[in-house]
Amino acid sequence: MEEPGGGPTAEPPIVQFDRISKRFPGVVALSEVSFAVARGSCHALCGENGAGKSTLGKILAGLYVPDEGRILLDGAPVRFACPRDARAAGIAIVHQEPTFCRNLSVAENLCLAALPRHGPIVDRAGLRARAQAILDSVGLVLDVDRPVEHLTPGQRQLLQIAAAAGSGARVILFDEPTSSLGEQEAAQLFALMARVRAQGATCLYVSHRLREIFQLCDAVTVLRDGTHVATRPRAGLDERGLVQMMIGRNLEAVTPAHLLKAPGPERLKAERLTSPGRFEAVDLSVRAGEVVGLAGLVGAGRSEVAQALFGLDRAATGTIVVDGEAVAVKDPTVALRLGLGLVPEDRQRQGLVLMLGGRANTTLPILDRLAHLFWVRRREEEALVEDQFARLRVRTAQIDFPVAGLSGGNQQKIVLARWLAARCRILILDEPTRGVDVGAKAEIHALIDRLAADGSAVLLISSEMPELLALSTRIVVLRNGRVVGELARAEASEEAVAHLMTGVEVAPANTEIAPDVAGARA
Repeated sequence: MEEPGGGPTAEPPIVQFDRISKRFPGVVALSEVSFAVARGSCHALCGENGAGKSTLGKILAGLYVPDEGRILLDGAPVRFACPRDARAAGIAIVHQEPTFCRNLSVAENLCLAALPRHGPIVDRAGLRARAQAILDSVGLVLDVDRPVEHLTPGQRQLLQIAAAAGSGARVILFDEPTSSLGEQEAAQLFALMARVRAQGATCLYVSHRLREIFQLCDAVTVLRDGTHVATRPRAGLDERGLVQMMIGRNLEAVTPAHLLKAPGPERLKAERLTSPGRFEAVDLSVRAGEVVGLAGLVGAGRSEVAQALFGLDRAATGTIVVDGEAVAVKDPTVALRLGLGLVPEDRQRQGLVLMLGGRANTTLPILDRLAHLFWVRRREEEALVEDQFARLRVRTAQIDFPVAGLSGGNQQKIVLARWLAARCRILILDEPTRGVDVGAKAEIHALIDRLAADGSAVLLISSEMPELLALSTRIVVLRNGRVVGELARAEASEEAVAHLMTGVEVAPANTEIAPDVAGARA
């Protein structure tokens, strides 16, 4: 028997995938995938969107049944007909978006599968005691009576880990657990993962953030187009080699083209923009041909400022100037008429109608432009959408395929296609590469650069420091809802931005931009 990296081991792997295949109508999601996960390890599962990572994880968690192949757990074949079977075998999943009952308390969510009772009555004291014991077992401090909807995104993710560990899980699958977290919340999650591993759990870790892979994982498995490319020890890999295995080509760092041109006239300006309890007296401006980064910790007010600029905050006050004219942006209809487009932080809840196809999602804001009397000119609509999909390299069998069935990268491209089709001159991009793979990320970064080079004004909000540093002409930093500084590109570094974000000095770190961030081209 060999361990995932290829050396001898004294005990069998805790999980082994043996020639796993899974097909959906018109799609081969997995084809004869085989690899092993060492007991007690943190094993990364990498690949582009659509490579088969999520499908394999869902098979392990009992959400899908493989068409061929088998899973061995502790050396014995297992077959899960449903998630309950997987949980009973000691397998748990930490989802990218927590799946709690948000109106229930922490204690109720932790014990929902087996509520302690006195006859037909829930034993409230026993419920709290059991939940507290679960939290104590992983060192997580939370009020067990607090409704989950009042927790921060980071706390909800930590609660998912506590729930998995508290259920006695031996194998925990992490599916993009940090995609909605800032750096501080991610650090808390990593510390909790370390405690869970110290208690004997094995982690299977899915992430597009390569720095996390190299920080956390012992071994890496790469999937591409549903097939197994390689399983290697992390110690024998570098980021460039991992990217090449994931996408089948090299990414080369280049200087963004928009930086080679002088900025044009001011497109968007906010003066003393204020929303009670959210942000206060925010001043910023974006010129044509600029990418202005907006940095800050989670809760600093970045997304709230974006929403106010797009007319989604009725309580916001202050002055907004578009192309030199003060305007009242009362709702998104006005924003769209002024040439503003917003790519929201949460594409699935705020940016897309998941049951509709790519065409409908792309043309929703501009149906009036495509209509004659009461009828949409379908040929013109189809031509417009096909042109945008080709420009953005949206991978879909047909333009009417439901976006719910597309990968995260293709979903994000469709949100971008919407505002390009609307011919927006000012783009507010809130976490535009969240949850997308390294190849799609490079394509989106190249698109942002091209838009700015062609004269668009871009306000870029991102929790990924290398992304901001690589793409931004300058960076505005928010802390506790207020602007605390602005850095020109030449002055910006991870330490300088982090100092403004936190208000404390930050020790110098390696600021080399990894191949999975902006400025990388295929």
